[in-house]
Amino acid sequence: MTFTLHDLTPSLQVAIGPVILVSGVGLLLLSMTTRFGRVIDRSRMLGMELRAGTGDRNRALQQIEILMRRARVIRHAITLAIGSALLAAVLIITLFVAAVFALEVGPLVAALFIGCIAALIGALIAFLRDINLSLAALTLELEP
Repeated sequence: MTFTLHDLTPSLQVAIGPVILVSGVGLLLLSMTTRFGRVIDRSRMLGMELRAGTGDRNRALQQIEILMRRARVIRHAITLAIGSALLAAVLIITLFVAAVFALEVGPLVAALFIGCIAALIGALIAFLRDINLSLAALTLELEP
């Protein structure tokens, strides 16, 4: 069975929608990994302060505890965002193959889409949790 570009164009048009989702999730991942890197950098800096014996040891330990929670939350958010992107990629392949071969895959497409969006929602909630934890760390840092 051979396909011409004219035959494949409608199939590509059907599969292109989730590609936009993958792009958006990619930008979200960029932001999350940047925040994750900043948490790691700040943790290392506080660790050096602790080893050097400079600053308030108790406050540094409290900040490190918050940073560890933030790192776990961001890792969770990144994992969910990657899961969302992977589900969107599988959705794209499924839509394309189903359109090319005229397969009826409605329930599978629905499940993939729901999973993709549910993972994205989870990632966004975890990302919001990180924002709140960062404010807690800032409050601790600014205490007299």
